[in-house]
Parts: sequence; C-alpha cells; structure tokens
Amino acid sequence: MEVAVEDKPKSAGYRHLTIERLNPTLGAYVGGVDLTRPYGEDVAEELRRALAEHLVIFLRDQPIDFDAHRRLATVFGEAHVAPSTKPWRVPGYDEITRMHADENSTYVAGEDWHSDMSCDPEPPMGSILYLHTLPSLGGDTVFSNMYAAWDALSERMKAQLEGLRAVHDGVKAFGGLVPEGMELPCTSHPIARVHPVTGRKALYVNRGFTTRIEGIPERESEALLAFLFDHVQSPMFQCRFTWTPHAIAIWDNRCGQHMAIWDYFPEVRSGYRIQVKGERPV
Repeated sequence: MEVAVEDKPKSAGYRHLTIERLNPTLGAYVGGVDLTRPYGEDVAEELRRALAEHLVIFLRDQPIDFDAHRRLATVFGEAHVAPSTKPWRVPGYDEITRMHADENSTYVAGEDWHSDMSCDPEPPMGSILYLHTLPSLGGDTVFSNMYAAWDALSERMKAQLEGLRAVHDGVKAFGGLVPEGMELPCTSHPIARVHPVTGRKALYVNRGFTTRIEGIPERESEALLAFLFDHVQSPMFQCRFTWTPHAIAIWDNRCGQHMAIWDYFPEVRSGYRIQVKGERPV
C-alpha cells in the first residue's frame, strides 16, 4: 500500500529510522523521527515495514496534536470510524476517540484481552494510541502475538479449528456503555485468519468480543473458547509497554491482541486513539 504523507518524496533532515526490538516475540521502539512535523513517503514506508515485522511499534516524546495524529494514521490507510465510538469522539475529528480514566471512572476501555472492534464486518487493521497524561505508576499495555499463538497449537488442534468460524458481538464489549437503542455489530469471522500482507495464519478469537463458535454444540464451543482465551495469554507470546507522557503505540489488530491494565485508580491516564480501516477477515 502506497500512501503519500506529503507531496515531496523524501523527508528533509531525516535519516533512516532506528528500530530497537523490545523482545524476541513482538514489539519494537522506533526512533529518529519527529511526528509533530511533516514527513515524507520514505518515513511512511519505514513505519509500515516496522509494523509488519514487529506487530506493534512504540515511539516516545511525540507531543502530537489532532492534525498530526490524523496525518500519522494516513501512513497506514483510511480511518475506521466504529459506531460504538460515537460517545467519545473529538468534535471536528470524528476518527479520533478520547481515551480517559480518572477517579470517577467505573471501567476503562480494553481491560480484557481483545482485538479492536473485531465485531465489525471489516475490523480495523490497526490502532494508533497517543497518551499525554500518565499515572505515577502503572497503566501499562500488554500485547500478544497471534501468529505465535496459532503456531504453538498442536497439529490436531489446528486441523480441528481450520474452517471454523466464531461470532464476535459488540454487545459483549459495549453493552451498557453506549446510548440505549444504539445498534452494535455482530459478525462471524474465521478462527484461523490469514494476514493479507504477510500471508501468515493468526489466531482470531478474543475474550473481549468472541461469544461462540459456529457449527458445533454449545458446550464444545464454550470449552474450546475457554482454552483459546487462556492460550493467547501465554507470556511466551507477549510484550509489555510502560507508557511515558507523549508516547505512541501503533499495533496491527489482524495478528495481535492487547489488554490495558487498570492498576492506577484513582489517578489519571488520558489520551486519544485513531483506528485504521481493515478488510473482511479470510
């Protein structure tokens, strides 16, 4: 995918980005770029390459405004505006959602393992989260590699899951949080998802949205999902990111899951997120 960030093909004053792996499984720190300023297609291409290789990338000390956040999202595609985000959208920037928790919060978004908006018919391929205010301690985000989760299954389990589909229901994640009468999507997706860029298979069920497996008895579905929900939480598949003010995380929802750790109540953790359009899982 070629997405021009600005007209000029190269970024004046930039060298190639620096990439530092976070651990052997997934995750990398990216340096050598100031996202508050315009940048060219050379930087955009390196960011896309880093995301494809590492599944989630992190940048620190990037005090971006809404326009810079929007510009960063165009590196990866068009914005995905989910119906369920309407109560938290930024006025004038429908694609930007406020992510905020403080002493009055009774929940935080993403407290359990999930892939963003997997209930949508075409779930977002990626998410870009910027946090400007952090608690004194805590508030980390944990990520898990779904390529690794699929690869670690036995051949017999893979054979059992191949061809099966699971239901992802927005009510499970957002029921009671959105205005009464708002219709939330409910969609069936393959359990073994093929990534459209890498061609690799990834496990595509998550505790936040997935409710049942189609075509098998309810008790078998419950047992299989319980196993898979536990399986994706293995430390062998994970990395953990400790936020700092004005840090950014960019992750691929097609091959990863994440969980926000709410261990900082009643302190404030605040920022903004944009999601990027994806395709129907196959």
